[in-house]
Amino acid sequence: MTGKWLKAPGSPGIPARWTSSAKSGLGKAINAASDVSFTVSHGIINEIYFPWEDVACTRDMGLIVTDRKTFFSEEKRHAEHRIKMIGDGLPAYRITNTCLKKRYRIVKEVMTDTIRNTLVQRVSFRALKGKISDYGLYVLLAPHLGNQGSENSGWCGDYKGVSMLFARRDNLTLALACSSPWKKQSVGFVGFSDGWQDLMQHKQMEWEYRNAGPGNIALTAQADLEASGGELLIALGFGYTENEAAHYARGSILSGFDEIREAYLGEWRSWQKSFSPPKPAGSPAGKLFRISASVLRIHEAKRARGGIIASMSVPWGEAKGDEDIGGYHLVWPRDLVESSGGLLALNAKQDTLRILTYLMVTQEADGHWAQNMWLEGTPHWKGIQMDQVALPILLIDLCRQNHVLKPARIHRYWHTVKKALSYLVQNGPYTEQDRWERAGGLSLFTLAAEIAALLAGADFAEENNEPAMAAYCRETADCWNAHIERWTYITDTDISRSSGVEGYYIRLNPTGADMEALRDQRVRVENHPEESSTVLLSELISPDALALVRFGLRAPDDPHICNTVRMIDKYLKVDTPTGPCWHRYTHDGYGEHEDGSPYDGTGIGRAWPLLTGERAHYEIAAGNIEGARELAKTMESFSHNGLFPEQIWDAADIPDRELFFGKYSGSAMPLVWAHAEYIKLCRSLKQRKVFDMPRHARERYLHNQRPSAVEIWRFERPLEKINKNSILRIETHAPARIHWSADGWQTTQDALTQYTGLGIYFADFPGNAITGPALVFTFYWMDADRWEHKDFAVEIIADP
Repeated sequence: MTGKWLKAPGSPGIPARWTSSAKSGLGKAINAASDVSFTVSHGIINEIYFPWEDVACTRDMGLIVTDRKTFFSEEKRHAEHRIKMIGDGLPAYRITNTCLKKRYRIVKEVMTDTIRNTLVQRVSFRALKGKISDYGLYVLLAPHLGNQGSENSGWCGDYKGVSMLFARRDNLTLALACSSPWKKQSVGFVGFSDGWQDLMQHKQMEWEYRNAGPGNIALTAQADLEASGGELLIALGFGYTENEAAHYARGSILSGFDEIREAYLGEWRSWQKSFSPPKPAGSPAGKLFRISASVLRIHEAKRARGGIIASMSVPWGEAKGDEDIGGYHLVWPRDLVESSGGLLALNAKQDTLRILTYLMVTQEADGHWAQNMWLEGTPHWKGIQMDQVALPILLIDLCRQNHVLKPARIHRYWHTVKKALSYLVQNGPYTEQDRWERAGGLSLFTLAAEIAALLAGADFAEENNEPAMAAYCRETADCWNAHIERWTYITDTDISRSSGVEGYYIRLNPTGADMEALRDQRVRVENHPEESSTVLLSELISPDALALVRFGLRAPDDPHICNTVRMIDKYLKVDTPTGPCWHRYTHDGYGEHEDGSPYDGTGIGRAWPLLTGERAHYEIAAGNIEGARELAKTMESFSHNGLFPEQIWDAADIPDRELFFGKYSGSAMPLVWAHAEYIKLCRSLKQRKVFDMPRHARERYLHNQRPSAVEIWRFERPLEKINKNSILRIETHAPARIHWSADGWQTTQDALTQYTGLGIYFADFPGNAITGPALVFTFYWMDADRWEHKDFAVEIIADP
């Protein structure tokens, strides 16, 4: 029974899911006239984004072939795929899908219209057995408008007499059209009345439902192979109304593919000429370098210029539904700064300046940046990550160092830098979340970024006639830097003895107490079942320790660093057939389960290619240029069709889950941050030095070996004792008069706090000027006109 003119049954369809995050390609027009971006995987189109790069509007769009009798073939499952860029770094694709049974071949060229909101595919269908008239060719499209698979509505209609399929959710609409009128059209609920179910059962379209929704729906259309001779132009238009979407789709078809292709490729070639590629690191690097550059640019928003999302993917998307509204298509300020470093390494100055402006626009009033956010600046997750406060300061300084900023811009950025400095000194060095968003405390990567940012910020303060503020920032940086080993370096543990090292840096310190006091402390690790969620703090090892070298705080041959490198390699390195890759940290649970099933809140962390890039940078800092070149080649080997994955599979092959040792896993691909790291690595290899090492930290701590003169006491971090040769600095968040005594209140004195200009007040007490064994003190809060009514004490000790 045909279902023509009927509303589709099966509402609302099965629960909506996203699709594989293992992309083979992605693209969009580089100009501002088209707001459509797309991804490719398994030989078909996956998520298409409109009107912003953080708004996915489809799950996927692919073709199905039948013989209308017994044969059913879905190109994404039943064909061999060959996906190639039309030119190096030019994000337009020629996709060749050859039937596993050698019955047909489909060749598609995919890109977007440069002047319309349309995705276009030139499709050539070739019969390898029999003739074209023996086959039926069908388009299957799953709308997920506005980042949601539910609540979509679809219908069969027309625009000015041209048949099209439509879908809508809220204010977003798409229209599917073809150069040769559709023979049949249908809309249905996924899992019940959609075209896949119809074709699988009947091998031809017997259902022609005119309406479906709201729910999880699919659109199906039969192409007219005989009338078209197997040559079709399929256009998917997007808009805010039915007519707008249809207008774009129809306009693209009438313009013709050749005209669209010429404009699309021409714009990308022009952009490529605007940057300077460094010398490639390995044989395939020239091509991979250009692809990496295009990945960075594709992920930059057109409507919020300078905003770069982390990835056009939903990690383990096939297991994720509408609850994962953001996936990775959100802005993480850390990833954004890392990406801008890649653009700066390209010498793409205007692209970098757009990012700086975006960071200024999206900085919160108190000086921090959101954990992640939608492109227009609305926070999504609510955590605070202090490296994301520090890194923008370092980016501005790196731009200045590379002569990107004119004096007027430098002065304009001071307001942003000052607010970020204020947040850093008020809330650092502790972080609610480390750079992996899994734990809080004193994290090595975050510490390194914070300290380097304070020194860079001090330079800005000095240039803006704030010498006292500059001195305060440098002294705070010195204090934090001097405490790194006390906070994070542990000695004489079971694993250090078994590894033949004296000690090593741990991943993070959750309390701020000296490491010796935390030797036997157990901590909870994220993404593990409750019964296995606590481990010894001393067992937490991470490559984050290499950030101390990357940010210029420690020399690569420092014994503490060398010891930790041995531990990192013993516990975190994976040797793949093409070279080493590293895990983020011991007991990582962010990755597939042992059987390869998707991460679902628990799992086993896998190796990250970007960490191979970070290790290569360490080798450059250590003077091992050839070793770094080999690691660069290894990193290149982890790419898939030119795209770097977030993680690679690091266990035995599981073919049924498409998991192969040393190849991409089900996590995000591409990861923009990894592409930026690769570009910076190429630049660093060319210069034979680390491209983005902060200059102020390097000069202060590596060249001048500057010690700390102060020890800082705060309510949230009280000190028990200081050395007599140090300065005790008592800091508060409000103006105070410090009432103090060095002889147990026999005699007393008062000291007024001075303001730093950054939300912190302080008073200094030189240890060698305190005659008694301890300084005891209390506070009178001037704004509140009250006493603290509690005494505090800091012991003054002589040199051991």
